[in-house]
Amino acid sequence: MVINLFYVIAIIGLSLIILGTFLLSLKKRMKKIIFMLLLIGGICLLIYSFYIQDIIFIILQSVYIIITIYGLIKLYHLR
Repeated sequence: MVINLFYVIAIIGLSLIILGTFLLSLKKRMKKIIFMLLLIGGICLLIYSFYIQDIIFIILQSVYIIITIYGLIKLYHLR
């Protein structure tokens, strides 16, 4: 059985978003790393959404990435 590369990217992306969201509620000190996990996960899912050609999913992931980047910028400007 051959596993599609885009399915693997989607699984990695979803796993990183779940992990990042879980850690965000637990660890306040690791926010930069957690936001990077969320960003990479969002990018992986954006790649997958282009692969499946789902315009709603593409828009959703694009907005998610923008919000995550905004969170990173806001985090860096608070220090």
